[in-house]
Amino acid sequence: MKKIKFCPPVFFVIVLLSLFFTACNDSDDSSQTARVMVRMVDAPGDYEEVNVEVLDVLIKATSDTDDSQGWVSIGDETQVGEGKIINLLDLTGGVNALLADNLVPSGNLGQIRLLLGDDNSLKLAGATETIPLNTPSAQQSGLKLKVNATLEAGKTYEFLLDFDVEHSVVKAGNSGIYNLHPVIRVTTKENTGSIIGKIVTGTPPLTPEFAVAVSIPVEGGTIETAMNTLTGEFELNGVPAGTYTVTLTPDIASGKDPILINDVVVVNEEVTDVGTVPFL
Repeated sequence: MKKIKFCPPVFFVIVLLSLFFTACNDSDDSSQTARVMVRMVDAPGDYEEVNVEVLDVLIKATSDTDDSQGWVSIGDETQVGEGKIINLLDLTGGVNALLADNLVPSGNLGQIRLLLGDDNSLKLAGATETIPLNTPSAQQSGLKLKVNATLEAGKTYEFLLDFDVEHSVVKAGNSGIYNLHPVIRVTTKENTGSIIGKIVTGTPPLTPEFAVAVSIPVEGGTIETAMNTLTGEFELNGVPAGTYTVTLTPDIASGKDPILINDVVVVNEEVTDVGTVPFL
């Protein structure tokens, strides 16, 4: 599949967002707590599989640089420390991976950290065997992303971690070794919208015959995804409110030209459906 690059190439943003509190509160008292959900979605890459091990999602009350204290787990209690293997290339057509869903004290929002393990692997396009995807220790511990927002009591906040596979997997020269340097774009559903649609390439027009990449230009870069190769469905998440041109780029081997969908309007917290798009 033709690759679409994300600009600018942010060197390793594996996320952390922070929240106002000193400890998680499992109470359902909505007058004092907000619900925080963290989901992972994917930007496409030219691989068969890219598997990452997620150990935990952590949050911190302050935005200070002291890493030694203050972090609190909000990850799935059944998976914390055990590791959850996610194939990033499965996260297409609106599919996402829920990493955390927890109540936290309302108030200031500071930092979140995505904690990775070392059981990461890669399968190259056309290959049958997986190879290790080396993860430096700094990447496992994660880097912090400061948010400095406010959580209102009784509300739900969904954070989307858009894992940019294209720039996260780095080959070490001609050694055959691949390293994971995660690049993640973080957005919230409350401050963005989404675009969905369905691509028809087959005859009869039910089963796609070739892959199609979907992208829109935004300030500072590009938001991209890949269609689900079984259903033809796609979903662009974390799109700022505005009017866009959606570009559908088919696999170069298909011999088809890209299709542009103009004047697509996106509204915060709403889904814009562009309908079915046929490649004739």
